[in-house]
Amino acid sequence: MNMHRNSVLAGAAMMAAVLAVSACVTINIYFPAAAAEKAADHIIDEVWQLQQKDAPKKAEPATEKDPTK
Repeated sequence: MNMHRNSVLAGAAMMAAVLAVSACVTINIYFPAAAAEKAADHIIDEVWQLQQKDAPKKAEPATEKDPTK
């Protein structure tokens, strides 16, 4: 029984080690700065165009008529 317990513990320790090592893997993706900036500018322009399209049109300012005229 003790031998079975040791093999279970060894298997659990091995699984924990594999999990710990695989959790340390990092994937780095590098984008060219100019391309990222161009894409950001394009997205900002699209957002501004959508906001301008959805915004209510400005009303003309009311002019007061001079009652003496």
